Amino acid sequence: MQLKALLSAAATTFVDGPVDREITSIAYDSRRVEPGALFVALKGEKSDGSEFIAQAVERGAAAIVSEHGQVKTAATSVVVPNARLALADLAAAFFQHPSRFLKIAGVTGTNGKTTTAFLIKHICDHMQLRCGLLGTVRYEIGERILPAARTTPESLDLQDLLWQMRSAGCKAAAMEVSSHAISQSRIRGVEFDAAVFTNLTQDHLDYHGTMDAYFEAKAALFTGLGAQSKKKARAIINSDDRFGAQLIIRLRGDVPVTTFGVGVHADFRASNVRTDFHGSSYQLDAGGRSFLVRLPLIGMFNVYNSLSAIAAANAIGADIRSAVLALANAPAVPGRLQPVPAQRQFRVFVDYAHTDDALLNVIKTCRELQPGRVIVVFGCGGNRDKTKRARMGAVVDEYADFGIVTSDNPRKEDPAAIVEDIKPGMKRGRYEVVLDRREAIFRAIALAQPRDIILIAGKGHENTQEFADQIVPFDDVAVATQALEGKRVELDR
Repeated sequence: MQLKALLSAAATTFVDGPVDREITSIAYDSRRVEPGALFVALKGEKSDGSEFIAQAVERGAAAIVSEHGQVKTAATSVVVPNARLALADLAAAFFQHPSRFLKIAGVTGTNGKTTTAFLIKHICDHMQLRCGLLGTVRYEIGERILPAARTTPESLDLQDLLWQMRSAGCKAAAMEVSSHAISQSRIRGVEFDAAVFTNLTQDHLDYHGTMDAYFEAKAALFTGLGAQSKKKARAIINSDDRFGAQLIIRLRGDVPVTTFGVGVHADFRASNVRTDFHGSSYQLDAGGRSFLVRLPLIGMFNVYNSLSAIAAANAIGADIRSAVLALANAPAVPGRLQPVPAQRQFRVFVDYAHTDDALLNVIKTCRELQPGRVIVVFGCGGNRDKTKRARMGAVVDEYADFGIVTSDNPRKEDPAAIVEDIKPGMKRGRYEVVLDRREAIFRAIALAQPRDIILIAGKGHENTQEFADQIVPFDDVAVATQALEGKRVELDR
């Protein structure tokens, strides 16, 4: 694509150099610049891309996009008012706006994004509507499965992945949309057919500062739907959530809204909910009809996830009955109340819950299964919102029978200091501290008695643990399996 045509998609303030150059690729990392590339100098939290312009030119960049210009070089210099916005606009144009050719369902909220996206994809695939997936656990493009670098990729990578989906024959895509991605304009240029709001509870305040700012970041996904001219996007909102209720009022008259929940006025309403070790079932009332939903996922929070998935799939073309039938064979989602296989008289689950609300929901779900005791292994991530640590401790203190406080991903913080932040919430003292996560999991399983539930929370699907100076392999499911192999098998007497 010629530079002149590409630049017509972005706002520019100054261009110095020829614009008839052929652009063969776009990069925002100078190490990925190839001859003929357009390099966009982004300013990040840790570094400024402008510092690497010379390196990009040396590697053969045909043009440089930045906010401040550059010393004259062989590359064409393009000055823009906002490099992030420019990257998103240029990427969408370079990859020929792939979202226009796909049914896109975006899912945002504090909890439930991953499971909801997985369920939307499953429903679409069941209906022969080949669906790609972008999210925390992995990316799926046709038959290919890729490791996920981040929940929502940078705008350039996102447009590239959507283009690959289209090229692979996908007709739809289900994607998680993080608040960071919205704030950083990573989803700019993606045209959604449906956007789901699962819920909002405290998280990421280390980045957003306040709950109001966090909510505004999420809300921007939905207020932006009204600006789409090519698609008539629909908002799918949890009307039982207090922030969801605010969002519904805000969107009234601007964006079509479908609600879900257990409240009597929800468009997709669940009632008569039942759950056991094999899954959940409920009555769905939607579109003037009633359906029996059988779901092989446990817990009330998964009822909400399935409601939002049915509503979103319906918004992008699935009929409700087919969606309900598909959910009967829904896949387990890695690290989301994932059972660890064991021939034991107690159960072990691994879950990604890393906020107080998510932890509360998953412990309550364990309680609904009527165990002897619930023993929770948990910690809190380093260099993240510190204000939730004592609250997470309080949830375990109140709703679990015993807690083992350990390391999550300490990152650049002292694991012992993180534990000290958790302790004030655990006023009843029914816990012990085992800083080594492996030892903590082994300790929990050693304590297990018949009918107990061991919940290992915080890391879920992750297969590494991040410390200040290294990232080491670590998989909660694998470690729990090893611990179970060393546990004596109890026999019924």
